[in-house]
Amino acid sequence: MLDRSELGGASRSANLVARARKVAQVAAVHADDVDRAGRFPREAVDAMRAERLLGIMVPTHLGGEGADFGEIAQLCATLGASCSAAGMVFAMHQIKVSSLVHHGQDSDWHRGFMQRLAGEQLLLGSATTEAGIGGDLRNSICSIVPDGDMVSIEKDATVISYGLDADAILATARRAPDAASSDQVMVVIEKAQAGLVQTSVWDTLGMRGTTSHGFKLSAKVPAAQVFPKPFAEIAAQSMLASSHLFWASLWFGIAGSALSKAQASVRAAARRMPNAVPPGAARLAAAAAELAALKTLVRDGIARFEAARHDEEAINAMAFAVAMNAVKVEASRRSVSIVQEALTIIGIQGYKNDNPHSVGRQLRDILSAPLMIANDRILANTATMLLMSRLDTDLED
Repeated sequence: MLDRSELGGASRSANLVARARKVAQVAAVHADDVDRAGRFPREAVDAMRAERLLGIMVPTHLGGEGADFGEIAQLCATLGASCSAAGMVFAMHQIKVSSLVHHGQDSDWHRGFMQRLAGEQLLLGSATTEAGIGGDLRNSICSIVPDGDMVSIEKDATVISYGLDADAILATARRAPDAASSDQVMVVIEKAQAGLVQTSVWDTLGMRGTTSHGFKLSAKVPAAQVFPKPFAEIAAQSMLASSHLFWASLWFGIAGSALSKAQASVRAAARRMPNAVPPGAARLAAAAAELAALKTLVRDGIARFEAARHDEEAINAMAFAVAMNAVKVEASRRSVSIVQEALTIIGIQGYKNDNPHSVGRQLRDILSAPLMIANDRILANTATMLLMSRLDTDLED
């Protein structure tokens, strides 16, 4: 568990975790079917709505619970341990909510939308990728086109996170037809406003239940639905951190789930041979140390964000971006390694799908971690920043 009681709100955190565990029980029942069928984890998301988890980050004065990043991260881990797809849907939704919370409160429309989100438990999807740019979310080919008090957008989105099931989609585009590719805005498009023509099917090795099909997205919406802040600011100040920290927390949950199965396997072996040390025991100890290191990495990243979020200089600093990039890259590497080691510890029983010790689904799901914003792309960005900033070699903050 990503224990975060020292980060404040212990009683609220305990309440949120208790509600998330109810959702996790539902998610676990359907996880294998969601994976096999490549279908949206509807039962788990319905349970999230029933437990009112979709609006918990919305400030209390707008009808939410004001949950912080540490609390959201813990819920990502809890849900991910039961169903990777359900946990990822929750994480990606909360990434979008973080953009609203941190960058939408100066806008009457976005404040009203947050109230609706919390009240109606709306699910938010994401359309940041685009044909022709791949996973480079900091550039767009499409643009919004002003038309009086309205704007229109047409985007060839290679993936839209659970696009058919989202209540609203947050899409990126160039600010205007003559704007540079990096001069972007983000706009909220509600389900009834969105034209979606499916262009591809999300048929993947793992994370199948996120159903992130490709679409041609078109919409004409009031200009007020465009975020007042440029996307560059949104990406740097909330989306970078929320993506890397919530994903890393989810991966921690998946890795912990796989290693728990390995522990159960070693314990079963110990009962069969009470006078000998099971062959996987030493590997289990080493893998547990790796899981503890992953937990420390994620918690440190959360603490760093919470310390910087109210300091504009700190959150815009290259050192902060480098640190968040490091969390994503290292967490994805470690989580893959831990799940692979869990399979090695369990052996052939972990390889068989029809076995309580199977970690096949966890392994296939965790292999997406280094690919979600490819680690090579992140490391290239970090390398560029390190050419212009000092390397952090101090143990002090």
